[in-house]
Amino acid sequence: MIKRLSFLFFAAVLACITPSAFAQSDSGKVPGSLGDDLRQFVETPAIPGYESALAAEIRDRVKSFSPQTDNLDDVIVTIGSGSPKRLIVAPMDEPGYVVGNITDDGYIQLQRLPQFGDLPLFNELYSAQPVEIQSASGKWIPGVVAGLSIHLLPGRLYPPDPSDIENMYVDVGAASAAEVKHLGADLLSPVVMDRTLFSLGKNFYAAPAVGDRFGDVALVDLLRHIDPSKVSGTLVVAFAAQQWAGARGLERLLDEENPDELIYVGRLIAAPPNPAEPTLHRGPRLPMGSGVLVGSEDGSGNFSGFAQDLKSLADSNQIPFAMDFSGPMMPPSYLAPPKTPDKTVHLAIATAWPDTPAEIISAKDLANLSDLLQIYAQGSLAQVRPFITLPEIVDHPLANLGTPPTNEQILRSLVETYAVSEHEARMRDAVKSLLPKWAHPETDDAGNLILQIGSTPASSHVPSIMFVAHLDEIGYVVQEILPDGKLAVSGGGGQADYFIGHAALVHTANGRDIPAVMELPEGWDEPGFKWPRGRGLMSRVDVGARSPDEVAQMGIAVGDYITIPKKYRHLAGTRANARSFDDRVGDTALVSAVWALGPNLKDRNVTFVWSTGEELGLVGAGKLAARLGAEGKAPDYVFAIDTFVSSDSPLESKRFGDTQIGDGFVVRAVDNSNIIPRKLVEKVVSIARANHIPVQYGITGGGNDGSAFLRYGSIDVALGWPLRYSHSPGEVIDLRDLDALSHIVVALSRNW
Repeated sequence: MIKRLSFLFFAAVLACITPSAFAQSDSGKVPGSLGDDLRQFVETPAIPGYESALAAEIRDRVKSFSPQTDNLDDVIVTIGSGSPKRLIVAPMDEPGYVVGNITDDGYIQLQRLPQFGDLPLFNELYSAQPVEIQSASGKWIPGVVAGLSIHLLPGRLYPPDPSDIENMYVDVGAASAAEVKHLGADLLSPVVMDRTLFSLGKNFYAAPAVGDRFGDVALVDLLRHIDPSKVSGTLVVAFAAQQWAGARGLERLLDEENPDELIYVGRLIAAPPNPAEPTLHRGPRLPMGSGVLVGSEDGSGNFSGFAQDLKSLADSNQIPFAMDFSGPMMPPSYLAPPKTPDKTVHLAIATAWPDTPAEIISAKDLANLSDLLQIYAQGSLAQVRPFITLPEIVDHPLANLGTPPTNEQILRSLVETYAVSEHEARMRDAVKSLLPKWAHPETDDAGNLILQIGSTPASSHVPSIMFVAHLDEIGYVVQEILPDGKLAVSGGGGQADYFIGHAALVHTANGRDIPAVMELPEGWDEPGFKWPRGRGLMSRVDVGARSPDEVAQMGIAVGDYITIPKKYRHLAGTRANARSFDDRVGDTALVSAVWALGPNLKDRNVTFVWSTGEELGLVGAGKLAARLGAEGKAPDYVFAIDTFVSSDSPLESKRFGDTQIGDGFVVRAVDNSNIIPRKLVEKVVSIARANHIPVQYGITGGGNDGSAFLRYGSIDVALGWPLRYSHSPGEVIDLRDLDALSHIVVALSRNW
């Protein structure tokens, strides 16, 4: 299944919720709740033609009604008999991809489902994102969509366009087509974005495909609370397949059921761009909180017929009810569509950022929709369901270690710790907790964590050497609390589309990690939209608050930092994915080396530094270098341990940065901040080969902490490891390179 928050942690949180949240209906037939259903349905992918897993989830919830399933995977519940025959139907599927080709070197190429239709930014927002590929057995295989490395972009006049599906490659950590197929992925395997449902504040839910699931949730909730004895005539409640692929399930249901009344419950649909009117965008415009919406192709707000009947029901029960634009529920097809009854209406709720990973719905709107359906179906309302707050993200660092942890254990712990530039306290504590008990590092005024090991006699001519890896990761900082409760933030350090338009976390001063969404720029869904660029790019973040007071009640303040959620994911073989491998891999190598060297390193003068503020311009290293230079204690050699941004990707030019993941650590012979003397490159290579450590060397982009020491007489010998898709949620490494890096740090400490 798609990876979720820890099940045990989630269960513990739910156990603390009031029992009424999970009370069964009066009939005792359908357990669960709106929040529980929404979480499960959102986190169960269902692209067109691949709805079987979601259909099974729905059938399991409504099994007391003996649901039927046709050969399209439509799920059908029938209550009562006779006239009138009423059909309430919601679609199950979401847009996604299937495997269209597997390259000889182990990358997966994609075809979108649906194959046609306008979905603004859909391809771009998949770039460099964690995804899952489903095997024929139902197993989910982790992977990432390849993305451009920002460090390799300068100088490229025509980089690949991420909106072009020709430039979409999925990396599962394989090196050949045979390895991909051995994992279980093959042609036609569905591919979807890894997702988690987040609650924003007390009133909103956010996740990819949440706008494709609210109808299913509302219909299951209807069955949870329905009293069949109150249903007049025949009520058919159905969950339709392949709505995005020509409304095939809906068409089948209309032909089979021939209803007198039809309520279609699903997202509102924007009209495709019209070349004759390029400035006209016809789409849903009402904001979340508008209540139940009726989709209309004119969006005039003039109710009549069946829509007016439902409005009267809503008004008499104080349920907000409005009209908004929507395209037809059945798109053009090869054949004439089936006839819809005269009494047909399209019900929906507003979604913010539709069809993007940042999609949001209102919990109150969802409850209003479910209430109205109950009243329509049986004439009365059973009960009100509470909003369920989902668990917060927490760090899970290792601690109190008595034996050396593995490199992967160290890396997992550090990767899943959040700490952006100028907010490195969590990482500093995590590193200290991972060091052996004999190690007693100090923290300087710049926040750098410093550990000196080894002993040398006063007359010794052993060179002083320093290893530096940085603690910080890229992220954003809250600059202002806006009057509407949104946060104005700045920062970045990566491609805008890797972060904006996705879920985020606000990290507060009191240690909370609060779910949020990074809003897309104005005009994101208009033809010709171009992404804004720049490291200081301002963006808006939605935390579910609607006033500055609500923001303050959540404990959020100016100066708090924001990141994109991350998780360590093991890919095929020895490869792994996570955001912030830059520079958690370097930090891990230093921690590992300290364990290997032990407390009694003789005749050596070695210092390990975990530095701050590297992503802002070598801030911590610069302050440390200036202090040591003023004291006459600048090290003879500095080995800066940081990423070697590799062009080992189908998107990158092989002109430079051409090192391969899995082939060993890398000597960063040339980058933007330093050039290593050739003889020292050869010396590192010689020591590596003498110790049977795989090694590469080359040219890459970016700078390194060691260059801050050059002006004080130190020599910077930068080392790294090959990294795919730098500064993105899709970063990929090979763990063998991490092992090689930690081994060379040990070898240099003993032999330089």
